[in-house]
Amino acid sequence: MRKFLFYSLFLLLGSGRALSQQNAALVASNPQRVFVKDFSFHSASLQRDMRYRVLFPRDYDHGGRLPVLYLLHGLYGDYLNWDTRTGLENYARNLHLLVVMPDAGDSWYTNSATVSADKFEDYIAKDLISEIDDKFPTIRNRDARAIAGLSMGGYGAIKLALKYPGLFAFAGSLSGALNAGQNLYAQRPEFRAKLLEVFGPDGSSTRIENNVFLLVSASPQTPYPYFYLACGTSDFFLETNRAFVRQLSSRKIPYEYHETAGGHTWEYWDAAVQPMLRALGRMLAGAARAPEKCGRK
Repeated sequence: MRKFLFYSLFLLLGSGRALSQQNAALVASNPQRVFVKDFSFHSASLQRDMRYRVLFPRDYDHGGRLPVLYLLHGLYGDYLNWDTRTGLENYARNLHLLVVMPDAGDSWYTNSATVSADKFEDYIAKDLISEIDDKFPTIRNRDARAIAGLSMGGYGAIKLALKYPGLFAFAGSLSGALNAGQNLYAQRPEFRAKLLEVFGPDGSSTRIENNVFLLVSASPQTPYPYFYLACGTSDFFLETNRAFVRQLSSRKIPYEYHETAGGHTWEYWDAAVQPMLRALGRMLAGAARAPEKCGRK
């Protein structure tokens, strides 16, 4: 395991908008638990209604504002997976943090090269963040916003953080399919049809614009977020994760990387999400005390 430690910042919570009486009662009756609630909204980019689940901290009704973690699901998954297939509610119970789990189908969190209506990158980066900031008492700046995911969601989190460094302070990837914009369709034939639909053929502009190995070589005006990557030693994405970490290291971009036993399984992700949440807590320390602002100090 290789580990590169980062600087600090922290979390606050709040409820600038009151919970419904039902939810407030749920908090009061379960003081040791976080709770979840499902929502939907109309995405202007997709021109359809989309669902998401929110995990609220147990002291949500105490007032104040919250940092937000956008937690992305994997291929063939949905917005319920993180909550129903891991112990996320238990692991997040001491974090004063809003966890938002959006639905995104098998989109690879990318504006499709072949289906003009499938603008899933815009849906996350524009529509969803606006929806959450408008509906909930969030801290509306980069230093209090994080994105993470597993497999397809790990790729999506890293890709979105590279393309929109002004939106996120932290980007986490567990078993990230980081070669999605490269040759993954040739390596994993079962993914081929959807990958070609989303990214187009070799050499397409969509493929080039969403290749994280090319994106990380850019020099953005806003510094890149802190990257947290983890992969199991039996995972078929191990080598692509190692290759991406080498690029982060060569460019001296702050990150930490962990390899532990495990494969591309929920057992691994359930274990791996716990230290990732702890790393996020350390990195966000201080966000609650800082005034709302645009960008990093």
